[in-house]
Amino acid sequence: MSAPLLSVRGLRTVFPTRRGPLAAADGVDFDIAEGEALGVVGESGSGKSVTFLSVLGLVRPPGKVERGEILFGGRDLRHLSPNELRALRGRMVALAMQDALSALNPALTIGTQIVETLRAHAIPGDPRAEAVRLLTRVGIPDAARRLGDYPHQFSGGMRQRAMIAISLAARPRLLVADEPTTALDVTIRAQVLDLLDELRAEQGLAVAMITHDLAVVAERCPRVMVMYAGQVVETGPTAEVIAQPRHPYTRGLMDSLPRLEDPDRPLHAIPGQVPDLATVDAGCRYRNRCALAVAACAEPVALAPAGDARLSRCIRAAEVSP
Repeated sequence: MSAPLLSVRGLRTVFPTRRGPLAAADGVDFDIAEGEALGVVGESGSGKSVTFLSVLGLVRPPGKVERGEILFGGRDLRHLSPNELRALRGRMVALAMQDALSALNPALTIGTQIVETLRAHAIPGDPRAEAVRLLTRVGIPDAARRLGDYPHQFSGGMRQRAMIAISLAARPRLLVADEPTTALDVTIRAQVLDLLDELRAEQGLAVAMITHDLAVVAERCPRVMVMYAGQVVETGPTAEVIAQPRHPYTRGLMDSLPRLEDPDRPLHAIPGQVPDLATVDAGCRYRNRCALAVAACAEPVALAPAGDARLSRCIRAAEVSP
């Protein structure tokens, strides 16, 4: 098998706090292959965005990547200079941010922001024509005229689509899409997701889809990675993970969702609270909320095989699903 496009091992990203260092990503391991769509799920604060900001070299002091290996195309990104990282971002690895209103420059037109990306990475062709094509492809009507509009003149959904157009402008090999469909209606959401699927098939674009929408992951991502309290707790083929979770947290996420085939089924919220990451110990971080917890869960728990192509950070993985 060929080497993955992105391979992360032992990633630990720390932020100082008054209570001590807080590891927002702690021992994170994962791979993304060329042309693959990986769904990254977990509640807010689980470390999803911080993990990929670390990959992109966008964690700023006082936060820092304390240790870990981040291999992209065989190069360890942690050893690149700031200029080398700047050249790589956008061109090889792009980020579609969750809050487009904050990400877009309010003082520049949408067209200017797309064109400057094309010129910065020396993309061949007429920049304005390419900007029109990109906006049209993400579903912006009358794209040529809208190039002259400012972000505040776009609706929330249109800003999100413009953000995606900018992230795709330099034709990256990996797109980190952080909640890319949050502000979109159902029709436009399907159009944007179809576009990403087309780019995966045509250009081998790899996609890391960070989202709370498990329906999007189930429909569009063949593989899923579940994060909790800064760690990967389960990963594997999406259909298998949804049908038969191998970690109690994944099971809790599934039990909290309504199902069309059983609309009267009661929904079950996960009890308890997420642990304080500044005070966690080496044991399972989910044990204070877990019905399967035993004394051995207070010891370090590794991400271990839990079936074909599946990993789980649970010593009782086989007992999670009936």
